[in-house]
Amino acid sequence: MKNTILIFLILLSISCKKNNTVVTSISKSSQNWAMLDFEKVDSINPILAPDSNQIFNCPVSHKVVHWEERNVLNPSAIIKDGKVYLIYRAQDHEMTSRLGLAVSEDGLHFRKLPAPIFFPDVDAMQQYEWKGGVEDPRVIESPDGTYIMTYTSYDGKTARLCLASSKDLKTWVKQGLVAKDEKYKDLWSKSGAIVGKVSNNRIIATKIKGLYWMYFGDSDLNMATSVDLIHWKVAVNEENQKMITVLHPRMGYFDSRLVEPGPFALLQENGILLIYNGSNALNYNDPKLPKYTYAAGQALFDKENPYKLINRLKTNFIHPDKPYEKSGEVNEVCFVEGLVYFKNKWLLYYGTADSKIAVAVKAEN
Repeated sequence: MKNTILIFLILLSISCKKNNTVVTSISKSSQNWAMLDFEKVDSINPILAPDSNQIFNCPVSHKVVHWEERNVLNPSAIIKDGKVYLIYRAQDHEMTSRLGLAVSEDGLHFRKLPAPIFFPDVDAMQQYEWKGGVEDPRVIESPDGTYIMTYTSYDGKTARLCLASSKDLKTWVKQGLVAKDEKYKDLWSKSGAIVGKVSNNRIIATKIKGLYWMYFGDSDLNMATSVDLIHWKVAVNEENQKMITVLHPRMGYFDSRLVEPGPFALLQENGILLIYNGSNALNYNDPKLPKYTYAAGQALFDKENPYKLINRLKTNFIHPDKPYEKSGEVNEVCFVEGLVYFKNKWLLYYGTADSKIAVAVKAEN
């Protein structure tokens, strides 16, 4: 009897080891799709900081404002003419947000333009953009070379996802709300990440099954589709007309409080990679991070069915651990929003503590 039990335990042990090996192998292979091993460039971070000398004559308030004296944060990035263009959010002392532009030859050292390139104006969008401003841009290039920017308008009460277009990244045409339907236009919405692919080191918006696709939202993630990148249709449940959600917070993880898109979503051979920002909840969270920490994760969606989640990292790949990331306007924040492929490297740009901007680099393997 003892021999039988001993043999059984030995066989059970061998079985468990084999199973653990398989699980470990699956776990490692399941991350092959992810974009990992970014290194923060400590020698120069933060790469952008507020500047009280930048002034602008606001067309709404009719005052000269120091438009980025309080904070610079949450940048988008794109390649044009062999340079990195960084479009970033800036706040004046009254917390009104405008968008500035900085240009770099190497992707690390930037020269700012003196005035904002995008701002609340006396126009049809003023009701949505004043006095909170325009926030958190995400820029992608269309197949015809037009630049498409999603951004958040904030009237001081409700955030709304909006769209603008440009031929040169400096002069923009406001295209209005993404969710124009009466049922959705006054709902809180923001953070639009359009699906694109790498083409000659540029990121170009790409169609899947005849449509462009966008992930958006900042609690759960929703989707919208378009035939022309200008006019968008929100994906809804036909029975109750509620927006369909495709990614949710997870109890016990770094993204237990909310999820929100980062840069564009990248179409790859193995699926659509979505880098997203997660926030750690007060309870039922990741105990390794302070409550409300913003850290970034990655999810993979089916390349033929962009609404179908097929994989997701269990841990964040970047989180606050530097003084300028841990303390600022909002403490404990790494908010990723800009990504470019430049000179054989991926450059990831992110807001730190809602106060400054930093960069992390991933060398091509």
